[in-house]
Amino acid sequence: MSHTHPLVDTRFVADAGPHLRIADVRWSLTGPSGWEKYREGHIPGAVYVDLDRDLSRPGGPGRHPFPATEDFARFLGSIGVGPETHVVAYDDAGGSIAARFWFLLRVHGHERASVLDGGFQAWKAAGLPVTTDEPRISPVDPPLLVLDRRRLAERTEVEAISRRKKGERGPILTDARAPERYRGEVEPVDPRAGHIPGAVNAPVAGNLRDGRFLPPPELRALYERLGAGQQEVIASCGSGVTACHTLLALDLAGLPPGRLYVGSFSDWSSRPETPVATGPEPGFG
Repeated sequence: MSHTHPLVDTRFVADAGPHLRIADVRWSLTGPSGWEKYREGHIPGAVYVDLDRDLSRPGGPGRHPFPATEDFARFLGSIGVGPETHVVAYDDAGGSIAARFWFLLRVHGHERASVLDGGFQAWKAAGLPVTTDEPRISPVDPPLLVLDRRRLAERTEVEAISRRKKGERGPILTDARAPERYRGEVEPVDPRAGHIPGAVNAPVAGNLRDGRFLPPPELRALYERLGAGQQEVIASCGSGVTACHTLLALDLAGLPPGRLYVGSFSDWSSRPETPVATGPEPGFG
């Protein structure tokens, strides 16, 4: 299976051929649901993909654990995604939700996966058509998927980072949440406020300009300042969703692939014995 560029523009989607599956992955913690937004209007041919139902499973660890591989494969088959299908995911949040679908596909060996740069806003700004019609999709056999666990980080590795002393070398743990959540000033959903000790804040918004990804040289400079390229990156966020935006940014920057702590802060903060840091600094042990 050929490698596909992880970012495409609206013209690419508008000119798409029969091997493209467009996925609407809009979602939010509050406000109208992604499904409501989809029903109000979406890119023609797009199928709705539900973060909670299709790209996660219940039961933890964390709020959005990975679906079982066989369940994910069945879901892909149900929306007509076979081995040669190019999947393009979009949202209305700078790609921060769509990147989860991109990473799930890639980490399961499906390389033909991309995110629409600028998302639904870019599509509308280009004057391209929007529809309320749902596409008729013929299911296909579930593709053969194999989860590459080397792209995931275990909780024990994160615990080791949290115990490191300042200045000690090792993997970089990034936290993609907004700065106020990282600092512990607000926490809308998880049981405690703050961040994993040792994590550095790399908010999703920093990867973007006017809703689109920064050019690769700027992304590279951004993450090299945090130590990427010299040390391995383990990406985290609230629940392993927006951290995938970090992994996409590393890919676009041409830096070594990072790994995902799937449970992220929702897993970490759910256990009262784990330490939590607050404020703008990493707060090493």
